Amino acid sequence: METRSSAPLARPPAAPTPASAANGSPAAPAGETLIDIDHVDFFYNTSQALHDINLKIEDRKVTAFIGPSGCGKSTLLRCLNRMNDLIDGTRVAKGSIKIRGIDIYRPDVDVIELRKRVGMVFQKSNPFPKSIYENITYGLRLQGKNNKARLDEIVEKSLRGAALWDEVKDRLHASGLGLSGGQQQRLCIARAIAVEPEVILMDEPCSALDPVATAKVEELIQDLRTRFTIVIVTHNMQQAARCSDKTAFFYMGRLVEYADTRTIFMNPSNPQTEAYVSGRFG
Repeated sequence: METRSSAPLARPPAAPTPASAANGSPAAPAGETLIDIDHVDFFYNTSQALHDINLKIEDRKVTAFIGPSGCGKSTLLRCLNRMNDLIDGTRVAKGSIKIRGIDIYRPDVDVIELRKRVGMVFQKSNPFPKSIYENITYGLRLQGKNNKARLDEIVEKSLRGAALWDEVKDRLHASGLGLSGGQQQRLCIARAIAVEPEVILMDEPCSALDPVATAKVEELIQDLRTRFTIVIVTHNMQQAARCSDKTAFFYMGRLVEYADTRTIFMNPSNPQTEAYVSGRFG
């Protein structure tokens, strides 16, 4: 696999990307493999963070990554849209990560395009210091989309998709920073889905939210699962059990067990998994 180059965003315009493959054909039936992680080793400089990870993430399912702090789950999440490229000294030393059969670490893959197709919602909500409207349209304007009627339509559709429209429709031109923490997180989700990704990555999206806001985000995940493939990192075992279809348990940079969520929580095959989900360690 290619390591990070000094110019990871550059590539010839005609080269294939995961998006071009997806846009040229209908979405795969839910349950088919969308992301294929094959024997991946990952390093921060000389420190190995991931060891021989094998994992197939299914299309239009919610997959939860669980495990104690420092086990590699967020590192693997960031590998899926190459966010780790932004950290000096990181590299995928072995293996491949393919989306619809295309290795996303190929040197000719457009990383900007990849991140449009594989959006990310971070642990701490990060709305831009702009209006609610401009937060949603920011990525679209970067793509050269400036038709106001079309932008208005996408803003409403995205905010409805994030279950936020009714709460903000009368103040679209007010600052997004004036929203509550839970509303800001849903605004970030609306911003992510405005560019029509295939995959939404969520890195502990509820860790800074109160129980009411957390419940709203979890309800939103349930609504979005029919249209997007979602991968969520969470320390909250109840949240993983409530929200996900599949769960992967990581420990010390290794994938210990991956199965249907019900199996992981009710009948895990590995004693270490059972100890973690039952709260005996971690």
